Amino acid sequence: MRFILTPGQQHDITQGEALYDDFECEYVIADRSYDADDFLHLIIDRGAVPVIPPRKNRIEQREYDAHLYKERHLVECFIGKIKHYRRIFSRLEKLAHRFLGFLSFVGALIWLR
Repeated sequence: MRFILTPGQQHDITQGEALYDDFECEYVIADRSYDADDFLHLIIDRGAVPVIPPRKNRIEQREYDAHLYKERHLVECFIGKIKHYRRIFSRLEKLAHRFLGFLSFVGALIWLR
């Protein structure tokens, strides 16, 4: 499990490569915000299959495994579970490294259930 904290106004894909580094996987499942040609080529070059639905405004729509994409619900469920912890959802910590520490702690608590 890896977390990278970014400002609210920054796009998610700016950290896509950093999240993917040092992982060996067959598939990379992500939402539409990660549908960028550079990121898709990075995934393919490393030998994985991108399971990322194309954006609606993409000129050439591409295929993806819709059945495998349904597994992304696990990420959404995890986000829902961490919001049950008050210290996380209300962001009581002002410093990023402390917030990431609590986020990692809560992730471990959920994983150990």
